[in-house]
Amino acid sequence: MKGNTFSYWERTAFIDNADIIIIGSGLVGLSAALHLKKQAPALNVLVLERGFLPTGASTKNAGFACFGTISEQISYLKKSSEAEVLRMVDYKWRGLQRLRQNLGDDNIDFQQNGGHELFMDNELPAATEALDQLTYFNTLLQQVIGKPDIYSVDNAKIADFGFNGIRQIIYTPFEGQLHTGKMMRTLLNKVYSLGVMVLNDCEIHKVEHEGGQVTLTTSQGNFKTGNVILATNAFANQLFPELKVIPGRGQVLVTKPIDGLKLKGTYHFNEGYYYFRNIDNRVLFGGGRNLDYAAEETWEFGHTDKVKDQLITYLKEIILPGQPFEVDYWWSGIMGFGDDISPIVKQVEPNVFCAVRCNGMGVAMGSLVGEEVADLVLKS
Repeated sequence: MKGNTFSYWERTAFIDNADIIIIGSGLVGLSAALHLKKQAPALNVLVLERGFLPTGASTKNAGFACFGTISEQISYLKKSSEAEVLRMVDYKWRGLQRLRQNLGDDNIDFQQNGGHELFMDNELPAATEALDQLTYFNTLLQQVIGKPDIYSVDNAKIADFGFNGIRQIIYTPFEGQLHTGKMMRTLLNKVYSLGVMVLNDCEIHKVEHEGGQVTLTTSQGNFKTGNVILATNAFANQLFPELKVIPGRGQVLVTKPIDGLKLKGTYHFNEGYYYFRNIDNRVLFGGGRNLDYAAEETWEFGHTDKVKDQLITYLKEIILPGQPFEVDYWWSGIMGFGDDISPIVKQVEPNVFCAVRCNGMGVAMGSLVGEEVADLVLKS
């Protein structure tokens, strides 16, 4: 325990004066900090992060500014109501607009090149179902997107992009892509400018109540505060096991630059379990957790041969057929999932609040989820 080594100056300037401590410096946690300082500038807000960089998914995701493919909407509708599906599309759509408003498109390298859902030659039933539901979802989602023809068939792009083995593409012009590293740097700079302190390499071991305050036992000593926000998404039930959040590892690769790359935009297939995009004349490609759900329901970063081999096979046979490529980067991120498609934003116990379980859509949801939990704290 390192707490007894802090000087008077360190304790009074960094440790002992926080009105609110946020656990987790990802998109949700920093969005909460930003909203708190905008609504109540006098509040002293401290963010504790266990990693050297934000640990989880905020700087390890694919940078998709998406509200969901038509297959994902069909899947949600099968386990939820029409009203709930519409509510979540509205939530993600507004979240993306808030993210862009808060940070600025140039600062996050936002590009609206559209989103594409691919159906392979052996996916006739899924392609037919999506086509049959096209008019229904265009009418439904127009209520929140405000535009007609949100989804449309665009099979001409199969040849344009050079794909092999693809039967159908459903395209939406309303989705985009961004640079998540630049997103987090911009957000960090914003909260710093408002006086928020972010301390890294500080893992939380225990959350306890003591004398009307909340005490956090950490790898760097004890912290006391009036209120705590838990914004650790997939890692939430490490501290609060009753929270229904299931970790899901996403394995990702980026190729070396490819001459004459035709891809532009974001792409999903197999109900969103696989996803790829262009970045700096490279291909970013990730997914595959559906190959072995049990193995990928983990808090451990890393890779498995099963997923790596499948990603490489799809690159060779479907995405870049006949094109030479080399993989330059491999990494993984941990997302938080649950049976309910909504995030968990609530009070966990007195003076402790949570904003977790973004179901793999943290870029779209994160800004509003952070604001929502910040408002809960302010109202308390």
